Amino acid sequence: MSHSHRYLTFRNKGFSYLISKKSLIVSLFLLLAVIIVMTLSTGIGSIYIKPAEVIRAVFGFGTDPNTMIVRTLRLPRVIVAVLIGASLGVAGAILQGIVRNPLTSPDTIGTTGGATLGAVSFFFFFSDKISIHWLPVAAIIGAFAATLLVYSLSWKNGITPLRLVLIGTGLTAAMSALSYLMLLSGPIILANQSLTFMTGSIYGVSWKKAVYPLLPWVSLLIPIIFLYARHITIQSLGEDIARSVGSNVGRQRFLLIILSVALSGAAVAFGGAINFIGLMAPHISRKFVGPSFGALIPVSALTGSLLLLLADLAGRFLFKPLDIPAGVFTAAIGAPIFIYVLYRSRNRG
Repeated sequence: MSHSHRYLTFRNKGFSYLISKKSLIVSLFLLLAVIIVMTLSTGIGSIYIKPAEVIRAVFGFGTDPNTMIVRTLRLPRVIVAVLIGASLGVAGAILQGIVRNPLTSPDTIGTTGGATLGAVSFFFFFSDKISIHWLPVAAIIGAFAATLLVYSLSWKNGITPLRLVLIGTGLTAAMSALSYLMLLSGPIILANQSLTFMTGSIYGVSWKKAVYPLLPWVSLLIPIIFLYARHITIQSLGEDIARSVGSNVGRQRFLLIILSVALSGAAVAFGGAINFIGLMAPHISRKFVGPSFGALIPVSALTGSLLLLLADLAGRFLFKPLDIPAGVFTAAIGAPIFIYVLYRSRNRG
């Protein structure tokens, strides 16, 4: 490891990574904040458990009741919030980089809408025929199908960022209307399940149903995406610059969109349509670490995790004994930020 005034460089035979000291400090601060909020969130509920007892229970040293409450009921929810928030944050960072549009996120290129339509279609057509465990599969299929449709419709001698966002936004509106049509025409019990999914909630998740399938998926995809950080940074500078340094823009953009959809589709599959995390996390992160994706990807992951943890904590704590879906709070915060970014983009234009 070599040191300079502002940067740290990590090298071995096959790998070299340069990070600014500021980015490292921001990352460590966010990691600490995530751990603190995880601990507090795990302790809050109908039975309050002190942070020290939460830590003891996590490692199996607490009392039997506390250990059961923490490890069986609350810890899975907190871990899922971290995984989903990180997934949406990274997916949004990728899309904003390669599309070069600050309004781009999984919500605006059809990914979230497709996953939601896939889930609602499952409730409407198959919930009485096959196991509910197939719901995430339906959501992921919907996410890929919708994004590929947007990509195909946007193709005209290549993909332009503006066309991709406009077609994605239009198709998202159409899929949302279709989802609500099925919701209104189906049985009440299916409407309730669909509405919970469409709002975005991590209520009732468990190790088996959410943590175990989601953890390896996220743990595999985010490091792969991190290895492409340099390519995303180059693409964010524009197609002409990317081509001038030998980058295959079309192929790399398609691959990165697929990785983004795989990440955000899985997040929506297990947490529902939690909007605006993919928009907010990269914007907040960019304020602290700048546009380099070597730092932006891990910081966006941590920021997304922190945002969703806080939204879920607010939903459980502010309106006790009600459990308000986290998606309500992310939408309440994200919508004004979306308007602000839109206003700034218009002024720059």
